[in-house]
Amino acid sequence: MMRFMRSILLLLCGLLFSALCFAQGSVHGTVKDSTGKAVPFATVTLKNRVSSAIVAYSTTTSDGTYNLPVPSGASPDSLLVEVRSIAYKIQAKAATLAKPVDFVLQASVNQLQAVVIKSNRPVLKINGDTTSYKVSDFSSPQDRVIGDVIKKLPGITVSGDGTILYNNKPISNLYINGDNLLDDKYNIATNTIPNGAVNKVQVIQNDQPIKMLQNKVMSDDVALNLDIKKDARLHLLGQESIGAGLPGNYDVNLNAMMFKDKYKAVNYLQGNNTGDDVQQNLVSHNFSDYQQRIDNAIPPAMLSLGTVNDPNLERNRYLFDQSGIINLNNLVNLKKSVQFKANFYYLHDTQKQDYSQQTTVYLPGDTVHYSEMQHNKFRPDILHGQLTMKVNQDKYYLNNALLVDYAHQNSYSMLNTNGTPLNQVLHDNPLNFSNEFSLLRTSKSNNIIETYSYISHSSEPENRAITPGYNAAVFNGGTAYNQLLQNANIPAWYTNNYLSYKIPGNFVTQSIKAGFSLQSQTLNSALTAVQANNATNLVSDSAVNHLNWNRKKIYGELAWDLPGDIFKANLTLPFSYQQIGYSDSLYHLDKSLSKLYFSPQFRMKYQVSTENFFTLQYNYRNQIGSIEDVYNGYILKDYRTLYANNADLTELKNQLVGIGFNYRKALTLFFFSVNALYNHVDANNIASSVITSNLQQRIVLPFQNSTNSWTLSSTVSKYSFVLHTTFGAGVQWQSASSNQVQNNTLLPFKTKSTTLNFSAETKVSEKINFSYKATASETGSHSVNDASAFNIKQLLQQVEFNYDPSDDLLFKLSGEHYFTRQQGNADLKYFFADASARYRIKKWKTDLELSAVNFLNVKTYNALYLSANTLTASSYTLPGRIVLLKMMFNL
Repeated sequence: MMRFMRSILLLLCGLLFSALCFAQGSVHGTVKDSTGKAVPFATVTLKNRVSSAIVAYSTTTSDGTYNLPVPSGASPDSLLVEVRSIAYKIQAKAATLAKPVDFVLQASVNQLQAVVIKSNRPVLKINGDTTSYKVSDFSSPQDRVIGDVIKKLPGITVSGDGTILYNNKPISNLYINGDNLLDDKYNIATNTIPNGAVNKVQVIQNDQPIKMLQNKVMSDDVALNLDIKKDARLHLLGQESIGAGLPGNYDVNLNAMMFKDKYKAVNYLQGNNTGDDVQQNLVSHNFSDYQQRIDNAIPPAMLSLGTVNDPNLERNRYLFDQSGIINLNNLVNLKKSVQFKANFYYLHDTQKQDYSQQTTVYLPGDTVHYSEMQHNKFRPDILHGQLTMKVNQDKYYLNNALLVDYAHQNSYSMLNTNGTPLNQVLHDNPLNFSNEFSLLRTSKSNNIIETYSYISHSSEPENRAITPGYNAAVFNGGTAYNQLLQNANIPAWYTNNYLSYKIPGNFVTQSIKAGFSLQSQTLNSALTAVQANNATNLVSDSAVNHLNWNRKKIYGELAWDLPGDIFKANLTLPFSYQQIGYSDSLYHLDKSLSKLYFSPQFRMKYQVSTENFFTLQYNYRNQIGSIEDVYNGYILKDYRTLYANNADLTELKNQLVGIGFNYRKALTLFFFSVNALYNHVDANNIASSVITSNLQQRIVLPFQNSTNSWTLSSTVSKYSFVLHTTFGAGVQWQSASSNQVQNNTLLPFKTKSTTLNFSAETKVSEKINFSYKATASETGSHSVNDASAFNIKQLLQQVEFNYDPSDDLLFKLSGEHYFTRQQGNADLKYFFADASARYRIKKWKTDLELSAVNFLNVKTYNALYLSANTLTASSYTLPGRIVLLKMMFNL
């Protein structure tokens, strides 16, 4: 040890001696910038004036000082001191030992030479569960909103109502920079946000929006996130349009959007009479999931004006409307992940509908025909408000949503049925409010405690009048009368509450849940006749209902979640004890049901590789009917459909099995999926119908009944780099068996349908884009008790051609061809064509667009519909040609 210390001491002495021998002094000073602040870490070198050789160097300290030793034998007059620092100009001075050599550096802006990499190959970027599409790789000058681009993305399809599917799976949420501004009404975003404001469309697999549940419970949801460009986040956005045209048409769309981190908003005012249905933006794409979560279904409307089907056309082809909407969606992010959100809209519309319909019901030994013509007018006023508060932290989650919905809807119909003229007026005024509260907290042992509470009230008073006295033989003992009145309402209270406790482990999260729900409803209805002297009486003793309904449910649930990276699974074992009571003194009805139910569920996802996985699901659900299944008094649902019940409460045992495989090759932009689904339902009753030439009466009978259905589907999507084209194809096959009793005859039916689709979105050149879509379907139905068999084949083709000869001028031409074939009927063929030309005035940042919709002026459309043994041939009046001049500009 002493020898080691002696060696170190001798080495230090040697170094000190060498420094004294070779240095004869030092150059020192300070380095500052033009504001007088010290410049730390600047490089200071001592150079030979002639050879520029470096003889010494150092860096400045934190206070900007430096000190450079001058080697022995070197003359200070032959040396230069040079200072270099990033963002400053290089500076040099003569060295001197007599006084400090100080520097004041001047700022310098140095720009690196740009490197441009050109490639026409779109690339998907994958980061964990997130796949990113760069919008500019797939967009074209004709695309105005982000929804136009999403339709072109490989692996993504968009259905007619705007539902977005990724590799054939519907998305659960659409986020805007990570925030869920619109819940499941994401058509508002896809039809409003400008294409140019979005940098990337990101697909998030295994999405779990609650932070404290991430990597603790299984999630196989798929979500979309719109990554807004940085410059678009800094200011107000708006894509405005005002249009007018012939014959007497108008179209106005004014919007204002903001996408800052702390504040997001999509607000707009829209109105038109061109057939653009403003209600399409209000579609709740995941409404069934919401109903399953709250375990409550709001009673639907019970009355209608008729049996008309919407034609299988784009809505703007057949809709006569005068609509207006104001839609306000605002979200504020505060500190500590606290978020407030307000969603509000008011809609006013006037819609008209003209159609004629021939309905044929094929029965064993008989055929029943219905002929009807209707001119309908609908005037809905709809108001919706929602306030949401959310706190989403790693160890704390709170969500409270208050909803209010009100509608004032008046409908009018001039009807001719089997040669009898009638007038109908229907008033429908639903009012609903609800509050949903959810709180999750982490305990000291890192377990998760959840408290949930939901409460709601709903009512929907409906009143319909038919004049003059309709079908007097059935409704008034054969005596002529003035008016037939039907009213109905089901006011309902409901609450659902539970406590849940989750125990996360290294591999498995265990959960236990216990709760209760209460449901109270009353069905009031009356079918009355107004006589010639204005006296009012019930149509019969069986034409009124005053039914009270109560359902009490106590439930518990055990669950295990395996949220692994390769293997994910969830097993849920829910059990419930339900007490249901319903009574109506008018029919001496007083029944109750008390029963214990068990409804296991299993989901699994196995990751075969980084991009490919299998899914498996099994559900066994016990479903209990509702108040609509047990009323004994007749209700005239529409002018020729009379309903009542004569059976115990409906009990359904529903078994569902599904298996799927998803394949993705992001590098080559190839997507493939295949799924199989089997559903078996056992019921304790069956619907029986008595069908005559002017009325259908339905009653529920207490006989065992079962239905089965198989569904096989597959989709494929591929981007061709050579052809600059996204190809897509899909196939779906369904087979279903069901039973009906008609005119006292049991009719087992088998219905099969096959649907094929193909699409191609291609970029022919920088100036030309082309798209083609085709959907072919075949539907057949037959009964083993009847030799008749029915088959309908349909083909829809859509084509669009875009030509942009310059940046200022854009042309679009599109068309749709509809073909229907049914044996025994003439083929139905229709072709619709649209065209538009847009001119950009860059100086004004304005576009002028002249468009002609349905310029071939098709004014009628015929369609065939098949359901079991009922074939319907409908004819619709269309708006015809619409020519519109529109001015479009951005804020």
